[in-house]
Amino acid sequence: MQLIDLFIKLLSFESITPNDDNSLEFIQEYLCDYEAIWKNEGGVKNLFLFKKFTDGPHLCFGGHVDVVPAGDGWSSNPFIPVLEEGVITARGAQDMKSGVASFVQALKDTEHFNGTLSLLLTSDEEGDATYGTQIMLAHLKSINLLPDACIVAEPTCEKVFGDAIKIGRRGSINGTIRKHGKQGHAAYPEKAINPIHKVSQVLPLMAGVNLDNGDEHFSPSKFVITDIRAGMEVTNVTPGMLKMMFNVRNSTNTTLQDVEDFVHKHFDGLNYELDINQSSRSFMTNPQSAVVKTIDKAIVAVCSTPPKHSTAGGTSDARFFAEYGVDTVEFGVINDTIHAPNERTTVDEVEKLYQVFIQTIQNFKD
Repeated sequence: MQLIDLFIKLLSFESITPNDDNSLEFIQEYLCDYEAIWKNEGGVKNLFLFKKFTDGPHLCFGGHVDVVPAGDGWSSNPFIPVLEEGVITARGAQDMKSGVASFVQALKDTEHFNGTLSLLLTSDEEGDATYGTQIMLAHLKSINLLPDACIVAEPTCEKVFGDAIKIGRRGSINGTIRKHGKQGHAAYPEKAINPIHKVSQVLPLMAGVNLDNGDEHFSPSKFVITDIRAGMEVTNVTPGMLKMMFNVRNSTNTTLQDVEDFVHKHFDGLNYELDINQSSRSFMTNPQSAVVKTIDKAIVAVCSTPPKHSTAGGTSDARFFAEYGVDTVEFGVINDTIHAPNERTTVDEVEKLYQVFIQTIQNFKD
């Protein structure tokens, strides 16, 4: 099977989270000379395929076969790929079956490697990811099979193919503040404690404030208020409680404790409760690591220009690899139609992505 035929085949699986629609079984059969490990839990399937060539380093390719629901507004059936004038339209074309097809074909076509090659695929990246990649990584650690480096083939390019890779990601810290007051009649404010008035005094010191100055790799971590609500939607009753929700996309320069201290500093002396959690952790891979330097050179060889190193965007399963000490980068096709109607990519991008992966495999050294 040729690369684009494989890509179209993968796009034809209606693999809406967490259902893989048997696409993982197909990939296992396609890479039949690789050893397979399955970890299935909570309705999620996770597949790890590996092949040891020599005693050298272990390079893994990571990703997901699940896609978000198609939604409305498509000009064709989202699970019957359309190839027209070099453009392929289908759900998952960018996010991220283009990446999966490219590294699956690269692994199949590789006959020699100085170490171990593998892939880790899940059917639950677009969902909660509770039973996805991190379940398999925990198992790999228990059997001493964690990779040394990983390339997650999420769509990373911005304007043209090859212009950006991600060497890290911001984390995500979420919180809810409940400011308690005393409900009362609006005509007698002295008999009540209005939490709206109390919170309004500290809002200018918190809303949109940078918690750090950022650095060469990360933009500043910003305190973003996402919701404020109080009262009963009447004009003559002041509320007894206000709830404020916030999010901080944090760099490696700001921790959960830093955010918690920031809230306590400004709410000091007020009657409040804080619930705070970190849904994903920030990470950054050393730009001088073998995987970053090797994929940089491969992109230059294929695209003639070096990519910028980015940490922008939301989260991906790359964060789970990083938590286990795996040097992790992300590289894939242009990201401009993910999760949208008529999601699409080009044959040219997919073929170039395959070539980048082939060159990375050929030149990777520990």
